[in-house]
Amino acid sequence: MSFIPSSAPLLFFDSGIGGLSVLKAVQAALPNAPIVFAADYAGLPYGTKTEAEISARVPALLGRLVERYQPRLVAIACNTACTIALTHVRAALDVPVVGTVPAIKPAAEATQSGVIGLLGTAATVRQSYVDKLYADHAPDMTLLRHAAPELVSAAEAKIRGEPVDPAVYVRAMAGLMDQPDGASLDTVVLGCTHFPLIEDELRAAAPHVEFVDGAAGIARRINHLTKDQTWPVDPEEGTFVTTGPVARLNTLLPALSGFVLTRVRSL
Repeated sequence: MSFIPSSAPLLFFDSGIGGLSVLKAVQAALPNAPIVFAADYAGLPYGTKTEAEISARVPALLGRLVERYQPRLVAIACNTACTIALTHVRAALDVPVVGTVPAIKPAAEATQSGVIGLLGTAATVRQSYVDKLYADHAPDMTLLRHAAPELVSAAEAKIRGEPVDPAVYVRAMAGLMDQPDGASLDTVVLGCTHFPLIEDELRAAAPHVEFVDGAAGIARRINHLTKDQTWPVDPEEGTFVTTGPVARLNTLLPALSGFVLTRVRSL
């Protein structure tokens, strides 16, 4: 393995700020890791884009980001981007790439009723990748799927300190519970990294349901891949990069400071 300087960052990529739910778990495990978090606000939302658009856009953006910031590892903290473009990204980059996929395996291990739900973007819930996860890890169970694009906007609004109509969360959960076998639903996969940011609100809408996501597993994977590497002695300021206008981030700055993402840049 070639020498990796302690200053080399972990690069996180998402369409917006959903990946902060993954970053939180990683920072708990690696508190001194330098961080670059890139949000493709010019492309948000990903859930309404075609597979061809995402397959072209994500590797191109990550190529520019890797060239600029020279990370030791890339974490694609976006389920939609991963289920569509992960293979393309790994082929295009010469650094380790960790992906985010719907946590169907842990949901299958947690359920008591055998009925699990998947909340995600429209692009994620229709992917054959999800079919394979289901076939591999929960073939004898019932998987209910619901596309809840409103939740992406709700999570973005919450992080900015803006009000959100609670009916948004009720509608999302009803999209699962109103399906056949929905009355037996006891475990829901949060299949978009934005959704753990509003888990409390979803739980209030469905108190009997347990929610699972993949953040802890990603943190373990990153910790494993970097276990022999060196880190700065003290935590450093992190960098937040956006593909959209920096001025749009003003209402996000208080939340970003909680993740030590105090330097804001445009790509």
